[in-house]
Amino acid sequence: MNLSDCHNIDDFRTLAKKRLPWPVFDYIDGAADDELTKARNTAAFDDVDLVPDVLAGVETIDTSCSIMGCRSELPLMLSPTALQRAFHRDGERAVAKAAEKFGVWFGISSLATHSIEEIAALTSAPKLFQLYVHKDKGLNASMIERCKAADFDALALTVDTIVSGKRERCLRSGFTTPPRFSASSLWSYATRPRWTLDYVFGPKFRLPNLDGYVSEGTGKAVSIQEYFNTMLDTGMDWDTAARIRQDWGGTFALKGVMSAADARRAVDIGADAIWISNHGGRQLDGSRAPFDQLKEIVDEVGGEIEIILDGGVRRGTHVMKAQAMGATAASGGRLYLYALAAAGQDGVERALTILKEEIERAMRLMGVTSVQQLNRERLRIR
Repeated sequence: MNLSDCHNIDDFRTLAKKRLPWPVFDYIDGAADDELTKARNTAAFDDVDLVPDVLAGVETIDTSCSIMGCRSELPLMLSPTALQRAFHRDGERAVAKAAEKFGVWFGISSLATHSIEEIAALTSAPKLFQLYVHKDKGLNASMIERCKAADFDALALTVDTIVSGKRERCLRSGFTTPPRFSASSLWSYATRPRWTLDYVFGPKFRLPNLDGYVSEGTGKAVSIQEYFNTMLDTGMDWDTAARIRQDWGGTFALKGVMSAADARRAVDIGADAIWISNHGGRQLDGSRAPFDQLKEIVDEVGGEIEIILDGGVRRGTHVMKAQAMGATAASGGRLYLYALAAAGQDGVERALTILKEEIERAMRLMGVTSVQQLNRERLRIR
């Protein structure tokens, strides 16, 4: 199977599985506990049907929209995800270049493998920094100041990872950051020589946004579960979020909001946007799918704050359903990580091409010429 054989996001997943050592693939693909929530995130879209209009004159269509004050050529964002150099040697650089080419938002994580400054210098695309609040207040302040200096367009505070979910696939494989070879996984690394050679002889794996504050995850290998459980601030509360918004001073979002009550609190502290997200099912297993919560949250705060639907997005029609239900845009991580792992920047660009074509096709078949025309009249719940 080659990149040209990939015609949907699941095809990229299949190719990524062939090209990655199994501990690395399972880190991307896995989720918490029984992985019920991960499965629900995508399945939730199947419970709502699209209702098309015909004879609508759709020769010319406009897929663009405004997200957090920036024009986006698609109603789709590439969510910030950690450790991208573990999946492909180019990591966040490849994603940033692909996002710029397609004119869409992308984000980098506090645990990115390329620095805030390097990514800022690389691209003019709208870019977001995802902040994990660490116990080390100096580190938090440092990352915020570096993002200001680098002119990041927005900061998103992740609020659903004060402790790590129990990611059982990672516990079984012994996956760490940086990745390390173990007896049980040695054969898998040996039979993926392209990945292994890139990792061993490529640039040293590091987490440069933590420079000067944390050795764990960069010079010292730890599991993600251990990192979250020892490094992140479990005392974070709404006062913390309000303080970070004030310290940042720019466009500010909360990532991981799942209840209407919390959406209202986000409005009250002056947030510009919320991500309805359960961290890809990697935290609280048994929680609701973001799409299932979207209507309730839109009914509470729609029109007062931008609402990004994050999680389970695999098709252009999923983006359409999210917008019709009231979301500003949709967002996802695995939808481009599989492609990054499969083929680097070329993979991400092919994934975005496929999703763009699916959105355009769906718009024409729905009888809309702009994404702003989508509304709940176009949906029926099964």
